[in-house]
Amino acid sequence: MTQKTAQIFNLQGKASGKIDLPDVFSTPLRPDVIKRAVLAIQSNRIQPQGRDPMAGKKTTAESRGTGSATARVPRVKGGSGRAAFAPSTVKGRQPHPPKAEKIIVKNIPKKEAKLALNSAIAATAEKEVVAKRGHKIENILAFPMVVDDAFEALTKAKEVEEAFTSLGIADDVVRVRESRNIRAGKGKRRGRRIKQAVGPLIVVVEGKGIANAASNIPGVEVTTVTNLNTEMLAPGTHPGRLTVWTNGAIKQLMGEKA
Repeated sequence: MTQKTAQIFNLQGKASGKIDLPDVFSTPLRPDVIKRAVLAIQSNRIQPQGRDPMAGKKTTAESRGTGSATARVPRVKGGSGRAAFAPSTVKGRQPHPPKAEKIIVKNIPKKEAKLALNSAIAATAEKEVVAKRGHKIENILAFPMVVDDAFEALTKAKEVEEAFTSLGIADDVVRVRESRNIRAGKGKRRGRRIKQAVGPLIVVVEGKGIANAASNIPGVEVTTVTNLNTEMLAPGTHPGRLTVWTNGAIKQLMGEKA
């Protein structure tokens, strides 16, 4: 197998060298496995819920049967005749309530999870896959996009945006900003008022100052190689997220994921 290489770019967008890519970038694209892995990750964030098995049943209500020209729903004893216990009655039980014992976590074999992660990493180097996901890539210099380690030391959002402009990534940041809108419905009152597209992912070794600097840019996410997972690389189960790798991240990836 021929060893794949990638250009390393400095913060001014100039080629400053080459680096051998780990074998993980040769992994075949497996959207089906990636989807399973992402759903497994998402299922671990679901809040379990359930109902008291006796909810709505703590009453002496009984049906009066037929012959009184009234519905046969259970009614509380006494003169009021108020319906109780049955579904669709005031303070009655739910017909099919959520159960606490329901298994909501989706498990996936370790080998399959590793294949999904490797496949998602390889997808970041495929121009057609990244374009299909909706990213603006007309001015991107190369795939995969590998930048010098000096990128990790940036401490201001303005510096990150200038580097994005030099590397041709600024168009995708503009796409994210233009996609921001107020969510329709009650969701806007529940901590998710703004809805926006997913922007570039920056993969580094330690983070240093870039994590805080990029946090003010909409849609941009920063992670380390050790914290990298399939959902970050394939949000919404769709592989091909526009990803920026630092030189050190590729070297660490070669040791950990290859």
